[in-house]
Amino acid sequence: MKKITFITLGFLSFFLGTVGIFLPLLPTVPFYLLTAYLWFNSSQRLHDYLINSKYYKKYIHETLVEKKVTPKKLIKMLLAVFVVLLIPFIIFDSLHVRIILGIVFIGHIIGGYWYFIRKS
Repeated sequence: MKKITFITLGFLSFFLGTVGIFLPLLPTVPFYLLTAYLWFNSSQRLHDYLINSKYYKKYIHETLVEKKVTPKKLIKMLLAVFVVLLIPFIIFDSLHVRIILGIVFIGHIIGGYWYFIRKS
């Protein structure tokens, strides 16, 4: 039963991740990471399928494992994060929420620079 549940949820998250490639507000990377986790724990064949897919190689492996992110690509990622965080920033009329969203965005800037750009 666990195997079937993981496979089904894996296909759902893979579908949502693929849709996220074309819809900028739907995050691709978290859904593909969830797919990898679910398929890895359900079936070796599905895990191998994910690892060999062109979308996994382009959006997950190149970005997170090989860290092939140019400053221009990082800016594009941060702009997407900015837009997503700007929505609740506008909707909620709360100073606390806006401060937290600002801290989260600054954390993304620092984390993105530290992980992708900074040379060790």
